[in-house]
Amino acid sequence: MPPKKEPVMSAFERKRLENIANNNAILSGISTTADKIIPKPAPPKPKRASTPRVKREPVKKEPARPTRQSSRLAGLEADSEVLKRKLDVEAEAEAAKAKAKKMRVSGDLNLGDITVEGRKWESSADGLALLKGLGVRGAQPGVRTFTDDDVKDTKDKGLKDLRLRMSGLKLYEKWAVNDIKLVPQRIYSMCFHPTEEKPIIFAGDKEGAMGVFDASQPAPEIDDDDEDAEYPDPIISAFKTHSRTITSFHFSPTDSNAIYSASYDSSIRKLDLDKGISTEVFAPSSSSDDLPISAIDIPTTDPNTIIFSTLQGSLGRQDQRTKPSSAEIWGLTDQKIGGFSLHPQHPHLVATASLDRTLKIWDLRKISGKGDLRHPALLGEHESRLSVSHASWSSSGHIATSSYDDRIKIYSFPSAGEWKAGHDIAAKEMQPTVQIPHNNQTGRWVTILKPQWQRNPQDGWQKFVIGNMNRFVDVYAEDGEQLAQLGGDGITAVPAVAHFHPTKDWVAGGTASGKLCLWM
Repeated sequence: MPPKKEPVMSAFERKRLENIANNNAILSGISTTADKIIPKPAPPKPKRASTPRVKREPVKKEPARPTRQSSRLAGLEADSEVLKRKLDVEAEAEAAKAKAKKMRVSGDLNLGDITVEGRKWESSADGLALLKGLGVRGAQPGVRTFTDDDVKDTKDKGLKDLRLRMSGLKLYEKWAVNDIKLVPQRIYSMCFHPTEEKPIIFAGDKEGAMGVFDASQPAPEIDDDDEDAEYPDPIISAFKTHSRTITSFHFSPTDSNAIYSASYDSSIRKLDLDKGISTEVFAPSSSSDDLPISAIDIPTTDPNTIIFSTLQGSLGRQDQRTKPSSAEIWGLTDQKIGGFSLHPQHPHLVATASLDRTLKIWDLRKISGKGDLRHPALLGEHESRLSVSHASWSSSGHIATSSYDDRIKIYSFPSAGEWKAGHDIAAKEMQPTVQIPHNNQTGRWVTILKPQWQRNPQDGWQKFVIGNMNRFVDVYAEDGEQLAQLGGDGITAVPAVAHFHPTKDWVAGGTASGKLCLWM
């Protein structure tokens, strides 16, 4: 037979076999490398041989017996009846004591009579004095803390008339609260246009949007018989003027068409309402510098100057006629300044509120120190138990603060205009004249509550507003008397950001959903 010819391998088959061989070599190399890098698991430890548990007999506890005493020394015989009777009496007495300790105590208890003995607890009853006067913690939506009965029971005629007038302010009715959404996100700052012709409200939110609402616009005419008719939304303008939270607004003292805004984006901008142009008037020289601005104010005697505070604990002064790089910035504290204000009549006096728990008063007329240690003169300070959120000056020389110790404190400095540069305020004068219990625990989703005075009240009564966690806005006089608690139907969130019109009795409140509550 002719020899069989071996089949000729095609080029495709040859290539396929080469690929298989190459792949096997790669996998082998990876396996070898992995063995070098990854340690082999340690062999399992041999299990110890379990030993059978020995069941132990429970130990019988005998009742405690009285301490033994010598019968011989007591003159008693070992087997006498007297000795037996004595032991029985002692055993019964010990059993009665043990039972009395476990008996429930009924009736009223005076804490002074039941303090725990021991050096650590010698002041147990005295320690409870710190808890007196504390109310219910947390918000109670819709529960009023100031009612019509408080107004009726007012003895002073002037105070009663003021309470009746302020409590008579009505919630805006042309649109429901839920329909007046000024900005997309949570409202952080608000202000009224100073005009008395009509209420115009500005609001800034946490993402840098500014909303404007003219409350004088006519209400839409809707046919009540038409069930399918849609109620049109109010006309609201909104602009993205900043890239981060807008923390403060302030109108120019001399130009009602110029409104200034400050932001956590480290800038201060001026909006010309006539031209519709927003101009940056201050920002750090480098875009990488972070200087979050917490508040601004403008001296009534110098409209070209802007005073601002920062979250870094500094206070700055910028002259708009110069370059932003020429701004003076003074480090006042290592912790953030949450709010500040200038005395309306004496704007060289500055009141700051800080996370360091203090209210401090500074004098801009006296700047001392060199370099980073340069700062205004500190006139006086008062420390609270917890951080102070804001300090607001009134035209009459009162400072209202809100703090996380659930207090509104009012300080009185009627002679502030007579102070010389660098005046030293006595510690006694720095004590608050009034302390008002007030729930200031806003939590994470509600803007911090801050008191705001009415700048130039037409009636001459100094008063301020502050948000209430029970979904109201509280109105107080400078002596701490509550004048009103503003509320109404349809308010479904806390109007945390409250603001007074400079002269008219108009009050605005902004919520975490960007909506407006307006009382007129």
